[in-house]
Amino acid sequence: MRRSLFGRLGLSATLASVVALMGLAQPASAADTPPMTVTVDKASATPGSTVSITLKFTNDQTTNTQFVYQSIQPTWSTSQDPALKYAFASCTGDVTSCNVTGKQSGSMNYAVPILPGASRTVTLTYNVAADSACGPSRRIEFYTYLYYEYQGGQAKKDGVHSVGTDIACKTPAALGKTVRAGR
Repeated sequence: MRRSLFGRLGLSATLASVVALMGLAQPASAADTPPMTVTVDKASATPGSTVSITLKFTNDQTTNTQFVYQSIQPTWSTSQDPALKYAFASCTGDVTSCNVTGKQSGSMNYAVPILPGASRTVTLTYNVAADSACGPSRRIEFYTYLYYEYQGGQAKKDGVHSVGTDIACKTPAALGKTVRAGR
């Protein structure tokens, strides 16, 4: 009787191991790629300079994406600082429309269809005003809202992304001190 009990336990353990290994050996799916990445051309801006934000949408589905809408807005803390002055300058990239309202907020529609794993990008450039009150703890921050449809328009995803849009607004004197301190 002992032998058949151990035999059954061994068979169960072997089957469990095979199933676990099969699960680990699954190929990576398109869902492993985040649908939105955001980068900036510089970590800090100064009065009179420009800063560019690049938004990259990647189709993380296994079917074509038929519609992509994205908006960008300043965060609450940025919008509550009236002395921090900046304005939209340009919009370039793989978009069919780019509308900017209120000098900072905007919306984009990406060129579609977008094949599984393929990407579209848009770069938004902002001018920091020469009289902008930059200094310690002053930041130009944005968040984006992304909405897209796939599977012939039968399925959709949306969400807010705030990663990567944090730009310090420094005075030229503060930048000089940082450079000298690094030597």
